[in-house]
Amino acid sequence: MSMIRDLRAVVRPSARPFPRKEAAAPFEPDTTTSSAVVDCAVYRDGARLESGRTLSPQEAMREVRRDGGFVWIGLHEPTEAEFAGIASAFGLHPLAVEDAVQAHQRPKLERYDDSLFTVFKTVHYVEHDQLTASSEVIDTGEVMCFTGRDFFITVRHGGQGSLRALRHRLQEDPELLAKGPSAVLHAIADHVVDGYIAVADSVQDDIDEVETEVFSPGRNGGVSRGVDSARIYQLKREVLEFKRAVAPLQRPMQLLSERPMRLVDPDIQKYFRDVADHVARVHEQVMGFDELLNSILQANLAQASVAQNEDMRKITAWAAIIAVPTMVCGVYGMNFKYMPELHWKYGYPVIMSVTVVLCLGIHRTLKRNGWL
Repeated sequence: MSMIRDLRAVVRPSARPFPRKEAAAPFEPDTTTSSAVVDCAVYRDGARLESGRTLSPQEAMREVRRDGGFVWIGLHEPTEAEFAGIASAFGLHPLAVEDAVQAHQRPKLERYDDSLFTVFKTVHYVEHDQLTASSEVIDTGEVMCFTGRDFFITVRHGGQGSLRALRHRLQEDPELLAKGPSAVLHAIADHVVDGYIAVADSVQDDIDEVETEVFSPGRNGGVSRGVDSARIYQLKREVLEFKRAVAPLQRPMQLLSERPMRLVDPDIQKYFRDVADHVARVHEQVMGFDELLNSILQANLAQASVAQNEDMRKITAWAAIIAVPTMVCGVYGMNFKYMPELHWKYGYPVIMSVTVVLCLGIHRTLKRNGWL
């Protein structure tokens, strides 16, 4: 709570709780900001204003509020001090600022007086030669977006999910970029969800591989002994992380596609319907992964149990066969003077022949019944 009060004190340049952007006083250059700012540019009529260098947030803000357009500022893992100046200049809500700095947020959409705060979880597939019990399959990051009337601010956390290529691609479509900050918000949402689709296809390959191993026949066409259950648990854990990124995003995309918002251009809002549809499709796919892994895990445990039962039957069958010579040897090993056929010339070969015949008979019977 003390941190929230400190941020609130920084964000409020006047007595008003949420000052209008045009009334916000320009802030002084902050040398600590440059370490977190990845890119900062002014866009007017869909084109980037080239100045031969990366503008500071202060310069970009002054340019926009003097001649129009909007500013797009990209930051990577800023500290509280690095973000304080930008938050104050653009009148960002202190609660949203706190979430953006601390990260580890669930996907969401929050509306404030002069801005929208959107959280996306980025997902990246980690390539691996073989799935093991400790393999990392999915790497996640976060992108927080502040959308205003004349500004768009992205705060990125994690090593994945760079937006540099996306920025360049948008700059090649001036007609779309001329729609303002909401066009950038849609582009980022579409970019993140496209990443979900690519990761889902790769995870499907891993699940297919495990499924094939579980249901493949064992040695000599016998019962499969399954695979290491830890591998299935690890894959299930990674799918759960994937689900945490996809499932909460459905509601924000529905709101952006269905509910009119003054900060979202009506023409751009139509495009959010396609993003919402893709999110729903990926969510269904991820839920299917979870159910399929549950079935694979149960089948793997069942096969392991069947294999153990088969081993026990074989051990029991051989124990029954060995019991015959054990009994005969036990009887004739007793220290009695008068034993059947003890002093007969053919007693030994007869007893051994009878023992062998009994053992062969038991072996044949057990093999016919499938115990051997």
